[in-house]
Amino acid sequence: MSTGTRKPDDQFYREYILDHYKNPRNFGRLEHPDISHEEDNPLCGDVIGMDFRIKDGVIEDVRFHGRGCAISQASASLLTERIKGLPLEQAKQIGKADVLGELGIDISPARIKCALLSLKVLKVGAYGLADEDEEE
Repeated sequence: MSTGTRKPDDQFYREYILDHYKNPRNFGRLEHPDISHEEDNPLCGDVIGMDFRIKDGVIEDVRFHGRGCAISQASASLLTERIKGLPLEQAKQIGKADVLGELGIDISPARIKCALLSLKVLKVGAYGLADEDEEE
């Protein structure tokens, strides 16, 4: 992409992603989680795990751990911020477009799996579902 075609807010979102990468929200482990699940992206080596504490059908607390690129780590940080306090049924409705929209920049096809790894952890871990709309 040439610099002449860059959207004016691209720089803001790049800094936003870097902030979530360098200062991740909800990073760590929960003691005695109700649900704990981990997934990896074998293509690049990224790993994301999440621990959930559920109370009365609501995600009372969530933490993520793992390692990987700025996109996968920022995406996990953003997703945990979004789902903390949500009813499980509402969190279940979060999809690919929501996660990519939160990142705010165009994600190349090679990085889509990085961006969606945390969503896969949520869907498989909390609901036992494969993310049917992950592939395009």
